Amino acid sequence: MTKTIAIARANTDILGIAAALFLGAALLFVAGFAQAAGAHDVAHDQRHAIGFPCH
Repeated sequence: MTKTIAIARANTDILGIAAALFLGAALLFVAGFAQAAGAHDVAHDQRHAIGFPCH
């Protein structure tokens, strides 16, 4: 029973890490390629802070 609990917990940890990476990549993609003027202005300074070119 102890092995079963350990395996289940490891799977949960991996899913949480994968979800966080996916969400982070999605947010970076949306902010990096936004073309609307409002979205561009909101994300502009953050883009330059992380070194993502926007011009």
